Amino acid sequence: MTPKLFNPGPVDVSPATFAAMSHTMIGHRGSDFEALYASLQPGLKELFGTERPVFISTSSAWGVMEGALRNLARKKVLCLCCGAFSDKWLDVAKKCGFQAEAVQVEWGEAIDPEAVRTKLSEGGFDTVTFIHSETSTGVLNDLAGISKVVKSFPDTMLIVDTVSSLSTVDVDMDANKIDVMLAGVQKALALPPGLAIFAVSEAAMERAKTITNRGYYFDFIEFAKNDAVNNTPTTPSISHLFGLQYILGEIAREGFENRKARHAKTNAMILAWGAKHGFELFAKEGRRSFALTCFKTPETFDLPGFIKTLKSKHNFLINGGYGKIKGSTFRISNMGNETEATMQELIDAMDEVLAC
Repeated sequence: MTPKLFNPGPVDVSPATFAAMSHTMIGHRGSDFEALYASLQPGLKELFGTERPVFISTSSAWGVMEGALRNLARKKVLCLCCGAFSDKWLDVAKKCGFQAEAVQVEWGEAIDPEAVRTKLSEGGFDTVTFIHSETSTGVLNDLAGISKVVKSFPDTMLIVDTVSSLSTVDVDMDANKIDVMLAGVQKALALPPGLAIFAVSEAAMERAKTITNRGYYFDFIEFAKNDAVNNTPTTPSISHLFGLQYILGEIAREGFENRKARHAKTNAMILAWGAKHGFELFAKEGRRSFALTCFKTPETFDLPGFIKTLKSKHNFLINGGYGKIKGSTFRISNMGNETEATMQELIDAMDEVLAC
């Protein structure tokens, strides 16, 4: 039997979501699809905190992360690095042929806005990449603080990954003057992997028009052109869109404020469980994600055995760390559809395994 996922993405997908994705197939160049596409915009705009259109890409978030560089970067990119995924963005920028440098902090630390100011003051940077919630470490960076610093440097584009923060906390794209905000749907939105959503500021659109060699699949101008007629540049994963329509309806029924409060409560339950058992948190206080928790693994703790027993006896799966901290940390997700009741089931199961 497939275990229920409590690892930080993909997360557990509800039967109701799968049922919505099983909707009778429709063509993507007709009025039925246009109506489906248009129905998604109000809910997506609320989550993003934007009046801009929210584009839909049949890809992982990494497609848009690379595509945003291809659309916006002229020469020199600053990558804000604090974990596996933000570090990887630096590598991607270099592989795309850009001069790329980093503000690098130890994994588990958050990015200091003043360190960003100092680095940008060296001059020459035209684009900044930034991950709001670093899923590998459980760090929730200072989105408002970083955005304020970056936007104090004229004509500097800010690209923000909200893959594991979107719909768990406010992101406020427009208020923070973010140029590109993106996310995948397999984390807090609790859909299967394969779809990315993103929005682009007017300034970023104007920048993109001046960039040659943007490619086609992730060309912002093509996305905008097709969005104007409620469509996508290429064949989309229509089943994903029906699933997204269902999820956005569920968020509307719950209410965004209630959704954020639920994530805060379920996250606090895992923090309390860890404190009870003496597990040290990897991310620093005040800068921790509300979507997942990353714990340090004590030297004498049999993490592989804990994960294996939790799976074999209770059919729950958590994650044994990622990247260079695999094994020395473990991560527990509380995002998506999880409730206080479902998290209590996991906590009870983990308590039982620890008592063995």
